[in-house]
Amino acid sequence: MYTTSLTSIEPYGNQEFSELLKTVSALATLNLYRRKIGQDGAQVLAKALKINSTLTTLNWTYNPIGDNGDQVVSEALKTISSLTTLDLPGFKFGDNGAQLLFEAVDTISGLTTLDLRENKVGDNGGQVLFEAFMIILDLITSDPQDNKIGGNGAQALAEVLWANWILTTMSLVCNSTGDIGARVLAEALKTISTLTTLDLEENNIGDNGALALSEALKSNSTLTTLGL
Repeated sequence: MYTTSLTSIEPYGNQEFSELLKTVSALATLNLYRRKIGQDGAQVLAKALKINSTLTTLNWTYNPIGDNGDQVVSEALKTISSLTTLDLPGFKFGDNGAQLLFEAVDTISGLTTLDLRENKVGDNGGQVLFEAFMIILDLITSDPQDNKIGGNGAQALAEVLWANWILTTMSLVCNSTGDIGARVLAEALKTISTLTTLDLEENNIGDNGALALSEALKSNSTLTTLGL
């Protein structure tokens, strides 16, 4: 298995980049962190990875790819069914992108780690994403920080926690769940037995939400870290 970290796609040229990936048939990890992918590069990536069945880790962090880029990313991800770790912070794909990501991860059933920080999906987009989590049965760790997820998204997350028996870590730092979302999550915490870390810092949670969470902890023996 091989790991590759590219400095930039542009110097290779799209065709050269495509040919490069095709020659590494046993590629397991591809690190594209801040590498100026662009829409053309993303399309080339999707085509090249169609012949790769071994890629398990894709770091596509902070790669702005312009208008309609979320569609390109979604199509690329649909070709990589072997992924277990996917890092997509900083795309800012919003509500529509959340729906496209939902469609993409539907084809990646073995995903265990999903990093979605700083994507501004909003409350509606959060609901869509958490619905996607319902079909990712192997998901262990997720990090949807700084996405403006509110009470409705928190309700969708609570349903995920009830349905997913292996999720251990969830970070919702810098969202907007408020007391309503905190109370919903508190109800989930009363019955789930796998989650060990839940980070709710900077979510506008007041005294009522904090009280609901503290009451939930009385009947939860597995949560070891709660950030408020």
